[in-house]
Amino acid sequence: MIKQASPTRTRLVVVVTAVVAAGGAAMVPAIIAGVIYGEWSDTLALVAGAAIAGAIGLLGRSLARTQVGFTSREGFAAVALSWILLILFGTLPYLIAGTFERPIDALFETSAGFTTTGATVLADPGSLSHAMLLWRATTQWVGGMGIIVLSVAVLPMLGAGGVELARAEAPGPEPDRMTPRFRDTAERLWWLYVGLTLIEMVLLTIGDMSLFQAIAHSLTTMPTGGFGTEATSIGGFSAYTQWVVIAFMVIAGASFALHFRALTRPRMYLESREFIAYISILATAILIVALGSWSFGSGVESRIRDAAFTGVTMVTGTGYATVNWAAWGPGLLIALVVFMFFGGMAGSTAGAMKTYRLGILFKTIGSSIKRIIYPRLVSVQRFEGKAVEPRLVHGVVAFFVLYVGFFVVGAVLLGFFEPGFDLTTVGSAAASAIGNIGPALGDLGPTQNYAGLGIDSKILLSFLMVVGRLEIYPIVILLTHRWWRR
Repeated sequence: MIKQASPTRTRLVVVVTAVVAAGGAAMVPAIIAGVIYGEWSDTLALVAGAAIAGAIGLLGRSLARTQVGFTSREGFAAVALSWILLILFGTLPYLIAGTFERPIDALFETSAGFTTTGATVLADPGSLSHAMLLWRATTQWVGGMGIIVLSVAVLPMLGAGGVELARAEAPGPEPDRMTPRFRDTAERLWWLYVGLTLIEMVLLTIGDMSLFQAIAHSLTTMPTGGFGTEATSIGGFSAYTQWVVIAFMVIAGASFALHFRALTRPRMYLESREFIAYISILATAILIVALGSWSFGSGVESRIRDAAFTGVTMVTGTGYATVNWAAWGPGLLIALVVFMFFGGMAGSTAGAMKTYRLGILFKTIGSSIKRIIYPRLVSVQRFEGKAVEPRLVHGVVAFFVLYVGFFVVGAVLLGFFEPGFDLTTVGSAAASAIGNIGPALGDLGPTQNYAGLGIDSKILLSFLMVVGRLEIYPIVILLTHRWWRR
């Protein structure tokens, strides 16, 4: 007698296969680029990868005879499994084409892509074909706003379960609805995401980038990814180009829901305390970098530009570079590691801890100190003018503990795996991976790459990238034995 699959497993299969199919569809632009440039070998590899992913999607579609509903627990698990399988299937074009010598390098590069981490095993990205460069950039663009939100927007079969999936994948405390239906909200955010990408693309072509370079860098700036087309990252381009990238990194690190509302009411930016805090953090980071690196540069404008670029790229976790910050003084290097933990606003494509969590965390610390001084004091914490529920406070504190825990364990393990690295390299690499930044310090600075790491180190850092991108909880729940027992 054949045992019938449980409803939970069926729902998971439907969603996971739909996400894999969406990843296959994302290979189409790279296929078109391969045809245009006559790169037939890599184009066929991409076609094969898209066909395999599409076949998996059709298989899952056959199970979707009814709308898919989700509990929060199932939503978290679906997100974690979807991202893991999306990364695995995303390696297919690289593996089929033989882009990398070792499969682990293909896995590492794809993990860095979909998690919008700028880490790479390539000494010179320009050695890749146009087709593979565009696929590499596309992985970051798709991963930026979240493949789950994309699926909710374009795959109606997810139905009511989309809200639970978005709650699991979204970087904020709750999915920020701008319409009664979450699918409509997701579509609006994606159109805004597409629009901003196109605007940056046009502005970059005005400068010294070719059309292909502008497309590739726009696809990796808006998701705060950091994959470039040149070995020098953004450092080899003009001052105009660098300022354009700075502006769009700042935009990408802010809430996309806030951007959408500000289209009709620009004062929304000034009314958002989180946005003001985000801009204040950026300004502080730029000032610290400028003061600490002033003696390393030449020319006032270039020094200010390098400080602005470095401060913004570290806080937002974009991972681009215009200078070799690993050569700076120890005090400034410590500051850069601290910036790796900040991140942008909730609802942005930035990584790390996010501004709203830091705000609630500091308010919680302040309230605790006040209670010590005034034991009978009754105070209510507020965020954006609204009372913060104890549940959210507990969640933020738990997230902080887990985030630091994963960082510490990751750094310790990396130290064991790579005994030749110093403390600066090990600590910054772990912080960079979980914060989805990319370049680290020391031997893994912006002028270096991750090719020389061992297999165990690459697997560890890839895992930390996924943990950071999914903001810990989906992975923790997936690793909980109680979930599998149910």
